[in-house]
Amino acid sequence: MNYIEKTLFQVLKENAERFPDKEFVIYADRNLRFTYAGFLERVDHLARGLYSIGVRRGDHVGVWATNVPDWLTLLFASARIGAILVTVNTNYKTHEAEYLIKDADIHTLCLIDGYRDCDYVEMTYELVPELKEAARGALISERFPQLRNVVFMGPEKKSGMYNIPELLLLGSYQEIDLDAITASLDPNDVVNMQYTSGTTGFPKGVQLTHRNILNNGFNIGECQKFTEKTILCLPVPLFHCFGLVLGIMALYTHAGTVVVIENFDPLLVLASVEKERCTALYGVPTMFIAELNHPMFSLFDLSSLRTGIMAGSLCPVEVMQQVIDKMNMKDITIAYGLTEASPVMTQTRTSDSLEVKVHTVGRELPGIEVTVRNPETGEECPVGVQGEMCCRGYNVMKGYYKRPQETAECIDADGWLHSGDLGIKDENGNYRITGRIKDMIIRGGENIYPREIEEFIYQMPEVRDVQVAGIPSKKYGEEVGAFIILNEGASLDEQDVKSFCKGKISRHKIPKYVFFVSEFPLTGSGKIQKFKLGGIGLKLLEEAGTEVI
Repeated sequence: MNYIEKTLFQVLKENAERFPDKEFVIYADRNLRFTYAGFLERVDHLARGLYSIGVRRGDHVGVWATNVPDWLTLLFASARIGAILVTVNTNYKTHEAEYLIKDADIHTLCLIDGYRDCDYVEMTYELVPELKEAARGALISERFPQLRNVVFMGPEKKSGMYNIPELLLLGSYQEIDLDAITASLDPNDVVNMQYTSGTTGFPKGVQLTHRNILNNGFNIGECQKFTEKTILCLPVPLFHCFGLVLGIMALYTHAGTVVVIENFDPLLVLASVEKERCTALYGVPTMFIAELNHPMFSLFDLSSLRTGIMAGSLCPVEVMQQVIDKMNMKDITIAYGLTEASPVMTQTRTSDSLEVKVHTVGRELPGIEVTVRNPETGEECPVGVQGEMCCRGYNVMKGYYKRPQETAECIDADGWLHSGDLGIKDENGNYRITGRIKDMIIRGGENIYPREIEEFIYQMPEVRDVQVAGIPSKKYGEEVGAFIILNEGASLDEQDVKSFCKGKISRHKIPKYVFFVSEFPLTGSGKIQKFKLGGIGLKLLEEAGTEVI
C-alpha cells in the first residue's frame, strides 16, 4: 500500500489549498463553523501564540477538556511547531491528574472550567499552589518542575493562566517562521501521547507518531468508503483514540466535514444528524441504545446516514439490527484495537453481513499484519484455535514514554505488538475476541485497570487485601466490583469505600459494588483466580436481593 509520509499539518494545509471554502469543523448546536482555510488561519495564530510562550519542538502540551472548539486547534497548532499533544481524560480527579502531569513532563497544560463534578481550575490550583501568585510564563512549580504554563481554554481570565484569545492575539502579530519549523519535522516524530495502562499496572504514555495515526485513520475511513462528501457526527471524546484517530484522522485524511458534539447527549446527536445531513455516526453501544430509546427518536429524519463505527464493547445483535433498520446505517462497521496500535488492528467492511458485524471484529487493515499466537509458546495458532491477538506494521506505537522495559514486554524483538486480548481467526479470515489475558474491565467502552484501583484502596488502613474485578452488567457490559478482606478487628461498609474514592479517582472507576469477603478463590499454587470473582459477585448480589442493571 502507499503510505502517507506527511505530518498532520501538511495534510491540513493541502486540504485548505484544495478546498478552502469547504467546512471542516461544525458545532451544530451553536452554528459555529470553520472552513478548512479559516481553521488553518486559526491554527497558525495559535501555533505562534504557543511558540511565543516558550513551547518548542518535543515539548508536551496537555489538553484537559471535553470536545470544545479549540481542542482541535490545539492539536494542529502543537503539531505545527513539533510539540506533542498529551490527552487528559475528562474524568480525572486530583490523584490521577497529578500522576499524569508529573509522569508526562507536561510543559504547558490547557484546560477548561471542568466537567460534571470535576472542577479542573480548582484542582489545578490545589496541585500547583504557586500558580495563583505567579506571573504568566514565570511559573516555577515545586511539584511539577517541567510545568511552565497553564492556559485556560476560554475568554475568562484566571490567576496565573493565559487564555486562548490572548494566545491568538499574540500569534497574530508575532514574526515566527512557522514554515521553517514545520519543514524540519518528520512523519516519524511523536505527535500525540495518550495514557493507557497497557496490559497491567499504572497508566503509561503511549507515544504515537504522525505516520501512526494518519495512516491508521486513513484506512479506517477507507473501510467506511469515506470521501470529501462525508459528514461525520462525532459524539465520542477526542481524548480517546476513538475520537481522535477513528474520528478526526479518518475524516480529514479524506477532506470531509466533522460535526462535533461537545458532550454526549442523545437528543443533540439526533438533532445534529438531521440538521447537517450527516452521512456517518460513531458511538459505543450504550450511545446508540440511548439514541434509539430516546422518546423523541421518531421525530428526526436520519435518512442521510449510511455508515459509521460502533466500538468499545461487543454489540448486541438486536441493537445492531435496529441501528441498521431505524437509523439507516446499513454500512456500519465494527473496529477493534488498542491505543498502542494507533489504535485499530481489524475492522469489518461496509459489505460484510450482519452476522460478521455482530460476531466478529472483521479482518486486518491494509498494511497491518495480524496473527493469533499461543501466549506460552509464541507459535501461530491454526484457524479456530484461541490465542493472543498480535499485530505488526506502520500502526505500532513508538513506545511507552520513559519506559523501555515495558515497551520491550509489549513489542517483541520481531516487532509484534502483543495486545493481551484473546481471539480466534475464522475460516473466512475474520477475527473474534474471546477473552483477555490482561487484567482489565471494560465499562461502557472505558478501559479500567483493576491494579490502579486496588493500589488506591490499599491506602485505607482497614484493608488487608483487595481484588478488583468486572461484574457483568446489562447496560455497561461490566461494572467495577471490589472484593475486600479487612484487617482483624477493622470495620468498613460499602459507603466508606466509595466515599474514600470520591473526588480522588474518576467516577467510572469507583466500585459500583463492594464485597467484604474472608478469602479469594485460589489455584493449587496459591494464585488468585480473578476470573472467578465476577461470578462470585453476581451470586452475592443475588443472595442480597440486589438487581444487576
